[in-house]
Amino acid sequence: MDIEEYRVLFLTVTFVSALLVASPALSRLLVFPRTEFFTELWILGPNRRAEDYPFNVSSGQDYSVYLGVGNRLGYCAYYLVRVKFRNQTQSSPTSFGPIENRSPSSLPSLYDIAVFVGDEQVWELPLTFSLNYAYDESLSRVCLQSLKLNDVTLNVPDLVIEWDSTRRGFYGFLFFELWLFNGLNESFQYHGRFVGLWLNMTTLF
Repeated sequence: MDIEEYRVLFLTVTFVSALLVASPALSRLLVFPRTEFFTELWILGPNRRAEDYPFNVSSGQDYSVYLGVGNRLGYCAYYLVRVKFRNQTQSSPTSFGPIENRSPSSLPSLYDIAVFVGDEQVWELPLTFSLNYAYDESLSRVCLQSLKLNDVTLNVPDLVIEWDSTRRGFYGFLFFELWLFNGLNESFQYHGRFVGLWLNMTTLF
C-alpha cells in the first residue's frame, strides 16, 4: 500500500467511527414521519395495573379504578368522556369497523368529563364509584337507584336488571364513551372507542 491508500483508509475509518459515536445524538435530531394517528382509551384496576378489576359489587360499597386517555393524533385534542350504565338488553356502543361507521349507545350520559390532552401526552383520572341498588324478591330482579362517581351522585331512573340464568347473576355494565371535538362543525362526535366494566350485583351487602 502506498501512502495515498493509507490516507484513504485512515479517512474512511475515521468517518465510520465518527458516525458510530454521533449516532445516539443524531437519532434525537432526526424526525421520522408519523404514519399512524389514533387515541388510546383504557381502564386500570385499583393498583394501576390491568388486573384486580371490580366485578362482584355490594350496594353502597366504594370501588376504585383509573381511567386513561393517550393522544396520538398529532395535535392537541379536546375530548369528552361520557359515563353511561346499561343492563344486558339496553343499547351498547360499537368499536369495530371503520371509525365513521361506529356508533355510541343511545342511552343518555349520566356524567361528562371534558379534558384537553396534548399530542403524545397521557391523561389519567382516578375514579371511585359505588352503586346503590335494591333486590326485588317478588320479581327476582335488581333495581339500580343511583350511581356515585367521585362523590357525585348520579340518578339512574328506573334501571332494572333481570336475573341472568346462564351466568347466574344480576349484571350491569358501567362504561365510558370517548368523544372528540370536531372544529369543522364545532361539536363533539363519537370517537369510536369505549371501555367498561361488567359488574355482578348479586351480593346485597
